Amino acid sequence: MEWLTGPFEVTFVQRALVGGLLVSAVTALAGTWVVLRGMAFLGDAMSHGLLPGVAVAALLGGSPLVGAAASAVVMAAGVTLVGRTPRLSQDTSIGLLFVGMLSLGVIVVSRSQSFAVDLTGFLFGDVLAVGEEDLLVLAVALAAASAVTALGHRAFVALAFDERKAHTLGLRPRWAHAVLLGLLTLAIVASFHIVGTLLVLGLLIAPPASMLPWARGVPAVMAGAAVLGASATFCGLLLSWHLDTAAGATISAVAVAQFFLSRTAAALRPRRAPRPVAAAAAPAPPAPADDRSAADLGVPRS
Repeated sequence: MEWLTGPFEVTFVQRALVGGLLVSAVTALAGTWVVLRGMAFLGDAMSHGLLPGVAVAALLGGSPLVGAAASAVVMAAGVTLVGRTPRLSQDTSIGLLFVGMLSLGVIVVSRSQSFAVDLTGFLFGDVLAVGEEDLLVLAVALAAASAVTALGHRAFVALAFDERKAHTLGLRPRWAHAVLLGLLTLAIVASFHIVGTLLVLGLLIAPPASMLPWARGVPAVMAGAAVLGASATFCGLLLSWHLDTAAGATISAVAVAQFFLSRTAAALRPRRAPRPVAAAAAPAPPAPADDRSAADLGVPRS
């Protein structure tokens, strides 16, 4: 038992565990919609788009968190505006903004001769350096993400599976998409200093994707993703302590391993018979990228 509990008797590991649990909850709320809407590339672009703000804040002696938030707002606004350009796909606009923001960040970093350590922390995080102020920020972010998720749930579900139905129900899909971008931004900004921008997608995408073959509704995906993220945090910190590996990268690696185990188990389980549902006669909305149906995940009906 000493092998299992010993690392968590150390104060900074305890704070890292609490911080990881909070990050897991925040990323589960935002990551579920990222997976259902196929927004993984956007999440990656958003996380790297933080670099200019963090770089400027570090060079000016300001708060990297504030700089990251400002940069994320610019990135989200740019994705929304450029995405409305005729004959320009969303992936193209995201890719252009991704490269532009990342290039700007590298240019700012290149103006400093002593930025290497800060840049390493930005890319890979430092979960073992989490302080009490970081935990407070994460707690506030979790409360805000929970409120947004609860208030926008119906619009988000309709938008995720059938944008035309969202229009029909008067749910304003463009506004819902903008709020989803805000939720994604909140999760990334709150999490990047824990696991880093290169690894934040591990907790943002892997746990929700692991739950999709097993969950019967969006809330179940979120709850299961939070549990998987928490277990990845615990196991990652434990392995990192005993194997002397990078804590943030180990947590993300465990989360990705969970995904492959989940998919393997789902592929080996017997196929279930189709459910006889009364609503089957109604036209079905387009299926999500995964093998789960929209009805299974609770898409609202008119």
